[in-house]
Amino acid sequence: GVVKAGFRLQNWGYEMGKHFSLGWLKRQKTAPRATTAKPEIREQVIHFINRPLPRHVPIKTARALLNIEDSTTVPIIRNPQISDEAEAVFYFPGCGSERLFSQIGLATQAMLWHVGVQTVLPPGYLCCGYPQTAGGNKDKGDKITMDNRVLFHRVANTLNYLDIKTVVVSCGTCYDQLKDYHFDKIFPGCRILDIHEYLLEKGLKLNGVKGRQYLYHDPCHTPIKTTQPIKVVNELMGQNVPLSDRCCGESGMFAVSRPDIATQVRFRKQEEIEKGKARLPQGEPVKILTSCPACLQGLSRYTDDANIKADYVVIEMAKHILGENWQDEFVQKASNGGIERVLL
Repeated sequence: GVVKAGFRLQNWGYEMGKHFSLGWLKRQKTAPRATTAKPEIREQVIHFINRPLPRHVPIKTARALLNIEDSTTVPIIRNPQISDEAEAVFYFPGCGSERLFSQIGLATQAMLWHVGVQTVLPPGYLCCGYPQTAGGNKDKGDKITMDNRVLFHRVANTLNYLDIKTVVVSCGTCYDQLKDYHFDKIFPGCRILDIHEYLLEKGLKLNGVKGRQYLYHDPCHTPIKTTQPIKVVNELMGQNVPLSDRCCGESGMFAVSRPDIATQVRFRKQEEIEKGKARLPQGEPVKILTSCPACLQGLSRYTDDANIKADYVVIEMAKHILGENWQDEFVQKASNGGIERVLL
């Protein structure tokens, strides 16, 4: 409901602001005032609509596309042509990669399919509990964590023949919460690893992209933990991808609860984006990559003002390795004998 109705309403407010040339919109973005107290409601509303939220959010979730929404079964996604003894990973998509930007979850699963591993998904939609904990409702966050851990122990017992050694994530906040799940006791000897580090470990890289330049935004909650994130991205993309510094200004509920402060943060971030673009070879389009769903939402709001598109690293890799139609092709392949459903 928030995505389908709220995003459209916010975009409508943004377009109306541009149409009627509200001076507030321009002044806020080019010279944001210092914050000394909580502003009036009218000012907050204008701050909230001064940059558009993503316009093209997928209508269906990743699970809906693959028909694996049943919470009583554990989906195992594998290429039917690989051995049953192939390496297996447990992928926890999280709300941002599965519900909001489902293309992130699909790209992750498509690339895991491509490297020849079996991907075990949680049964049904699950939240890691981080939003509740970060929002001050620790009891609720702890309950979600405990319920999930019990569920994952059941999954591990049911699928003990797979010998899962890696838990893959595609979201840094999920990583921060899951590290307290004690996965090494659920899947003995396992580790938690971001999808981008996992793909690099498998030797999957691009050999540069012709006609396209990139910047990389490293999230505040980066999921890339074992080495420098910018180094991982440069190796994966096969070309120089400069780091774009500063917070994107979205930060979960921050941009909703205090859009006035978020406007100030975005002012500084846009300066960094413009500086980064100026340092790149001119004449080629520039895209800014990230590895956090909230940052993808935040960076998408610079499209109009900075003339730059935002995307996920794993999605960009899927486009260039699997082809522009990777999403439809993966859904078709997986749906045609590539999904095993194990009753929990």
